[in-house]
Parts: sequence; structure tokens; C-alpha cells
Amino acid sequence: MTHQSVFFRVRAASHQRGASLITAIFLLVVLATLAVAMVSLSTTQQASTALDVQGSRAYLAARAGAEWGVYQVTRTALVCPTGTPSITTFAMPAGSTLSPFSVTVQCLRVANANPALVRHQVTATACNQPGPACPNPSNSGDYVQRIVTVEF
Repeated sequence: MTHQSVFFRVRAASHQRGASLITAIFLLVVLATLAVAMVSLSTTQQASTALDVQGSRAYLAARAGAEWGVYQVTRTALVCPTGTPSITTFAMPAGSTLSPFSVTVQCLRVANANPALVRHQVTATACNQPGPACPNPSNSGDYVQRIVTVEF
């Protein structure tokens, strides 16, 4: 082996010393980016699932409000006005999964061509924000609202 070939081998090895460090840093950056993307996706999915559950509960609260309104008209002889609806707002019972919701029930007598037939329209709006009435657009964030309308 000549002196010149040893010199080239040492010189070639000294040029490759930083290559493994650059490769390791690149892999760390790629893995960190993947980890951040997975955490972000997981957080978004959990928030979406929570809003979906809230939407189902809001629908159940609105349905309960509509059933309450129909009961008031059919069993307690509540007379719904023609023109401007009667409005009742109440909170769902405490201690239940629907307790964060408030419900606004509107009852309206619908004009009919045949005066012998009386039609009523009950509209229940449920939202997950306490307030004077639903809908409550002043609240922002995780606001969920569902509307159920019954006509009989």
C-alpha cells in the first residue's frame, strides 16, 4: 500500500463524518412532525365525537320539549294562539344527562281552510347554553342546537 492511497482513504472518511448526524436530525424532524400530526388529528376527532354526543342529547331534549308541548295542547286544553306563538322556556331536569340543555317550546294555531279542523304546530328548540331562550346565538364555542317541529 502506498502512502498516497492511505491519504485518500483517510480524507474520504473525514468527509463522511457529518452525514450520519444530518441523517439522524432529518429522521428526528420527520418523526416529530408525524407525532404532532397524530396528536392534532386525535384531538380534532375527540372534539368532533363530543359535539356529536351533544347533538344527540340536544335532539332528545328538543323531542322531549315537543312531546311536552303536544301534551299541553291535547291533555290540558291549552289553546295555542293564531298569529303570534305562545313561548315557554324551561331547563331540563337536574341530575340527568340532559340537564345542561334548555328548551324553548312555541305553540301556534295554524290557519286552516276548514274552520272545523284545528291544526296546531309545536316547535321545540333545545340548546346546550343557558340563557333567556333558545336559540341563543350570542354564545359561541361548542354551541349545539336542535329543532323538532310537530304539526297535528
